[in-house]
Amino acid sequence: MKKFSYLLFSIMLVLGILSGCGSQEQQKSKDTSKESQVEITVSAAASLQDALNSLKTTYEKEHSNVKITYNFGGSGALQQQISQGAPVDLFFSAAEDKFDQLVKEGLIEKSQGVDLLSNDLVLVVPKKNETGIQNFQDLTKAKKVALGTPEAVPAGQYATETLKNIKVWNTVKPKVVYAKDVRQVLTYVETGNVDAGIVYRTDAIVSKKAKIVAVADDKSHTPIIYPLGMIKDSQHTKETKAFYDFLQSKKAMDVFKSCGFKGVK
Repeated sequence: MKKFSYLLFSIMLVLGILSGCGSQEQQKSKDTSKESQVEITVSAAASLQDALNSLKTTYEKEHSNVKITYNFGGSGALQQQISQGAPVDLFFSAAEDKFDQLVKEGLIEKSQGVDLLSNDLVLVVPKKNETGIQNFQDLTKAKKVALGTPEAVPAGQYATETLKNIKVWNTVKPKVVYAKDVRQVLTYVETGNVDAGIVYRTDAIVSKKAKIVAVADDKSHTPIIYPLGMIKDSQHTKETKAFYDFLQSKKAMDVFKSCGFKGVK
């Protein structure tokens, strides 16, 4: 009987040890899983919002350990944030000069950047269009015109160039209402707070309350190029590079094109 009790005790002791080891291994596995979770921060032009949000959903489903966080805004404002040390992994600009500034400052390696997309500049008006504006020259008869702030919003810079080239800027300038990004310009038009606004085609085509009445001649402004680049000080180089490559893939480009973007010739 004593031998049986001793045997039973020994078996229970071994099982307890094995159970404890199993629990430790499970806990270790959980801890490793937690450690592998990576958050990538992408500072991107506001005009990329719809396309990038769609791609985020796709990418996170395929990469469960990666979380993509976006910071949308005017490219100039985003560039300044990065210059001042904001923790960012990728910069997706709507203008080459904002991107080139970060290359010049040594925050992006030129070899880790690519001119990925292009866009069109368009004139939009509220659906009712009570002022009858049909082209850029007609902006001289508008009471208020919305543009992105040129220093911070590339679309505002391109718009100013266009209006100067067709020689209506001096007349339109006093009527301009400046906005923090292209989405705000579009909102001003949709709500009827202005008679017209100048935005990218990709923003205009998603609106149900505004319509495109004219497209700016490509020669009237600096080429609209969207460069994408990795920030040199990224804390997650491997994961950042993987997402950087994904954004250049056919799958991603198909999404960009469905949102109205074009490739770079």
